[in-house]
Amino acid sequence: MILEGKKLILATKPYAKELRSVSWLHTISTLALLIISYVSIFLVDFIALKIIFCLLASLISLRMFIIYHDYLHKTILQKSTLANIIFTLFGLYILAPRSIWKRSHDYHHKHNSKLYTSSIGSFPVITKNKYLALKKSDRIIYLFIRHPFTIMMGHVFAFTFGLCIQPLLRSPDKHWDSAIALVIHYSVGLLVYLNFGPVNFVLGFLMPAVISGAIGSYLFYAQHNFPTTHFEEKEGWTYINAAMQSSSYMKMSKLMHWFTGNIGYHHIHHLNARIPFYRLPEAFKNIPELQQVKTTTLNPVEVFRCLRLKVWDSETQSMIGHRELAKV
Repeated sequence: MILEGKKLILATKPYAKELRSVSWLHTISTLALLIISYVSIFLVDFIALKIIFCLLASLISLRMFIIYHDYLHKTILQKSTLANIIFTLFGLYILAPRSIWKRSHDYHHKHNSKLYTSSIGSFPVITKNKYLALKKSDRIIYLFIRHPFTIMMGHVFAFTFGLCIQPLLRSPDKHWDSAIALVIHYSVGLLVYLNFGPVNFVLGFLMPAVISGAIGSYLFYAQHNFPTTHFEEKEGWTYINAAMQSSSYMKMSKLMHWFTGNIGYHHIHHLNARIPFYRLPEAFKNIPELQQVKTTTLNPVEVFRCLRLKVWDSETQSMIGHRELAKV
């Protein structure tokens, strides 16, 4: 019998149980590796080694972010004072304070792939007809938000501006922790520059933030903006279809799945966000229906195919790019 609808969600429930000791093992080991990578950048003298540790710090930051993301989903390490301290400080340093991240990300899960409401907590998507009706200035803003450069500079546009400056300006009483995040993050950068010089500033502060921000922003973009994705009007939208038809399984090597905290199993995460990141592969392996999904990869050709997409064409029921828009 093929599992569909609510039966498929029910089939994932056995995996939505935290293994407390495993959660702590992943959290502490990842945090330790992250600290070691950062410290090593400043301790080694050879520039090649500094670059290697810089790349490691960038990738391990991604993994730590996914663990933080699971914690805010209330998937792991709840009612732990130590975990609360660790993740609160981590969220502030990486410019993803918990108040705005949780509010926007929870909204994203409830409205993923729903046209006109999906831009909160995610990259905006509008229909071809709505795009053509926009003023030129509004088109420029829309395309800029989805531009590859904007995604590549996620540290600036997604984290500094999107998760800190913008919510702070809109609701300072609700998102005062965004101000703390900005002060902590950029104070650390200033202290590194003043005490360790420009080379260590670039490799020990700036580049890890830029690289992890770029990869993280792209992963978040491509998991819902890929050639075979699907968007719906509010009336036709369902939670299950949003997970299985509009969220990708991003195929990666085992090493990249480790660095990205298994977030590539994104369709399963959207189907049941209470499954800990370390149990997503288990659910994928044991439930055949979860293997029959839309995929993408980090292959440069696939990356290009994702980045070229701009608007949803209701007539062809697909995402299209500049080339198709030019024919209108």
